[in-house]
Amino acid sequence: MTRTLVTLLGRAQKREGGEGYEETIYRFPNGVEDPTAFFGLALARHLTPDEIVILGTSGSLWSVLVENFAREHEEEGPCIDLMLAEQFRSVDQPLLDRVAPLMGQEMNAVVRPILISRAREEGEQYAILEAIDKAVVHNGELHFDVTHGFRHLGMVGFLSSFMLERVRSLDVRGLWYGAFEMGESGVVPVLRLDGLMRVRRWLDALNQFDATGNYGVFAPLLKEDGVPADKAKCLEDAAFLERTLNVRGAVEKIRMVLPVLDQPLPGASGLFKRRLEERLGWVQVRRLSEQQRELAHQYLNRGDFVRAAMFGREACVSHVCEEQGVAMGKYEERQSAVEQFEDEVRGARRSGYLVLRGLRNALAHGTDPGRRDIKAALKDPAKLTRKLEAAMRGFFG
Repeated sequence: MTRTLVTLLGRAQKREGGEGYEETIYRFPNGVEDPTAFFGLALARHLTPDEIVILGTSGSLWSVLVENFAREHEEEGPCIDLMLAEQFRSVDQPLLDRVAPLMGQEMNAVVRPILISRAREEGEQYAILEAIDKAVVHNGELHFDVTHGFRHLGMVGFLSSFMLERVRSLDVRGLWYGAFEMGESGVVPVLRLDGLMRVRRWLDALNQFDATGNYGVFAPLLKEDGVPADKAKCLEDAAFLERTLNVRGAVEKIRMVLPVLDQPLPGASGLFKRRLEERLGWVQVRRLSEQQRELAHQYLNRGDFVRAAMFGREACVSHVCEEQGVAMGKYEERQSAVEQFEDEVRGARRSGYLVLRGLRNALAHGTDPGRRDIKAALKDPAKLTRKLEAAMRGFFG
């Protein structure tokens, strides 16, 4: 798997003896210490990436690359040209491309220095995201260093990690920051901001679930925070069972997870435990018809009219069977109970049921419902929503 490091290069700063970064001892979480003036270099030694993408503006301290990446070649033409161009803020991409192979020799990696803007405007910020997307040429493991550069570029870097993880399916393993302002006795701690990525992944999972109803999106996040794999997998199984209309099976699987949520959860999972419990709360309803009715409303809120109509109609059928004491698992008895209901019951309950049945058949099969009111509802999402809501109110009261 290709490992890529994306790092930021900041602008020159005044220090004793001239301009440049102050050499600092960086201490990594595992206790290893590495003295350097450019944290990206220490991080590269720590991670041993296959590719290094360095982002900097025309005012960045590009000579630090010459000093640290290409010491054996600093007298060669491209390095001298880079140092001169830096003095006049005239560094351009062709010059960086000429120096890149020398950097790569020192790091035993492919190095891609990329010239970016200062991201003052929205369009420039988008351009940086696009540049990062193009610079990271291989899928695989990705690490981001947001230590140097303008502060707002760190936010752009964090956003780009989210973008690449979603659109490119890259495995973002680390978000790194050399906390210079937290240094003591000349030693600076290296922070891993991976927790922020896990929070973002939870927010993404919640959005995905609210749009689709797929409980499986939470499984890898819970496993990452120590929930037993068999318990987390229950959510994946529940999603499958619910989509095959096996509500009882889905309820059984979800109830196997609930005891885990009664305990404190570590990591980002603990932060979002209550939100997850809210989304699983419908299984606490005892009767099957009530569970199906709740699912019908959830899918209606998502705009999934097919599943809303199917669960709505099934809720009616289950309610009829519960009233008559009929076992839902026996098809003939179930059909007999429904036929008896259709023959004997009148009023709003029967009307609501027939609308749900008609909508379910029309949506599932794409056929002409035969009723003008249903046909009209199928032409407009707002009307269809109101029709489904009114039908369920009519049946359940």
